[in-house]
Amino acid sequence: MESTLWWQRGTIYQIYPRSFLDSNGDGIGDLEGIRQRLGHLVALGVDAAWISPFFPSPMADFGYDVADYCGVDPIFGTLEDFDRLIAEAHRLGLRIILDFVPNHTSDQHPWFVESRQGRDSAKRDWYIWRDPAPGGGPPNNWVSNFGGSAWQFDPASGQYYYHAFLKEQPDLNWRNPAVVDAMMAALRFWLERGVDGFRVDVIWHLIKDGAFRDNPPNPGFSHGQPDINRFLQIHSTDQPEIFRIITRMRETLAAYGGDRVLIGEIYLPVERLVAYYGERLAGVHLPFNFQLILASWNARGIARLIDDYEQALPEGGWPNWVLGNHDQRRVAGRIGSAQARVAAMLLLTLRGTPTIYYGDELGMPDVPVPPALAQDPWERNEPGLGVGRDPERTPMRWDASPKAGFTTGEPWLPIGPEREINVADETADPRSMFSLHRRLLGLRRAHEALSLGQFELIPTTGDLIAYRRRQEKGEGGTEEVLTVVLNLGSRDAELDLGQGALGHGALGHGAVGHSTGAGWRCLVSTHLDREGAEPAGPIRLRPDEGLVLAEG
Repeated sequence: MESTLWWQRGTIYQIYPRSFLDSNGDGIGDLEGIRQRLGHLVALGVDAAWISPFFPSPMADFGYDVADYCGVDPIFGTLEDFDRLIAEAHRLGLRIILDFVPNHTSDQHPWFVESRQGRDSAKRDWYIWRDPAPGGGPPNNWVSNFGGSAWQFDPASGQYYYHAFLKEQPDLNWRNPAVVDAMMAALRFWLERGVDGFRVDVIWHLIKDGAFRDNPPNPGFSHGQPDINRFLQIHSTDQPEIFRIITRMRETLAAYGGDRVLIGEIYLPVERLVAYYGERLAGVHLPFNFQLILASWNARGIARLIDDYEQALPEGGWPNWVLGNHDQRRVAGRIGSAQARVAAMLLLTLRGTPTIYYGDELGMPDVPVPPALAQDPWERNEPGLGVGRDPERTPMRWDASPKAGFTTGEPWLPIGPEREINVADETADPRSMFSLHRRLLGLRRAHEALSLGQFELIPTTGDLIAYRRRQEKGEGGTEEVLTVVLNLGSRDAELDLGQGALGHGALGHGAVGHSTGAGWRCLVSTHLDREGAEPAGPIRLRPDEGLVLAEG
């Protein structure tokens, strides 16, 4: 696999910069804080840091409302701070991926300020302006992802502008070639500073239906759901013309070397998700696969979605897996701390590129944020629906001190009470969640079967998931085979891999297995108290346990 690229072998680590480390005591994380803690990423064993937006912004949506694509907001530092950060990362062997937010700008971006000067503005067509509907009101029924109409009326010109998110985030018109050129120039600005790739925010939103047709009602909508669910986003997202834009992005990155990675944020069903690899794999390198975040946590459903995803991938398409991000509840909050360990083993042993969300390597939980302290604009727009994203964005916990070593000031969001969940204590604890992640990432580096090998799902029943990872080794044709067995249940289970099948006894779990008869060695258990040769007979798993096994 000499031709494989770093992002195929590697693991990505997402940093939400407001919450990683505050170096100047203002309660908000910054670029210098990230630079100071790059050693944590090296010790963990990841290969790249994806940094959420730090560009100049009024912070209506905490950096996802960009006012300048080629700068650094003063709360995060300076361009010189970024240059020092990327130089230090590269010295340590880490790659840097930036968050690119091309669908919309801030309403304070100079482009939009000029665009709203009037219908004759030179940049009027850089954004999406429409006349009112016949009889008045918004041009169509499109809804903002943060609730309410996606159209904002501008009294001065008598037109509406479109915003898929906040009214302070007007959407750019990507059908305008001048917009495309300007955004490619922004990519080049950062590529010339040495960045190794981009994660593209809401990439499936970039092109809208040219006729601005109404979206159809969602037959599954019910009271209590977010407003965005009222309609199926058929015409406001996922249009076929998006692929010519992605091609331009790929060409822009390719001019700076073939190992730059383009990742797309795409919340679509798997059959549409994989379309973003593009014809002849000319789309994004990695359309983010969020199925593990969105799925119910049960073995049969998880096994099915893994198999469906593998079957749906185009030939040559490289898979990827994600357990958490800045928009979704933390994995420990969704499935509990015990199963979060099993989920970590799943994430880091499946075929494809894994992404770890900061703090998940510690088992950080969601932190309840009282309404009076809520920061997230979605929560403020639609209170009471549980859509707030503050709980998963709380500060990183570096030590057990009251402010968790994150800041000397007042943190922008609450820290949370679980003092024992922190880097210092978990680094010293060989059975901690951090130690488990480090062991698994070390295993990925040591065994190409885990990072690059073929994937074969073993049929199972009950609460078990099992699969093999295979990789040829050297010119002699020898093959390394590792077997992963995961117990997603709260009772003991066993698997007879030696004889090839397990009868359905009192434990009620079964699987078809395979072995050369050489016995088994446990390379790592999620419990971190089990290593070496296994007793003869079926492999026994305790509740909430996962194993990585080698033959022999």
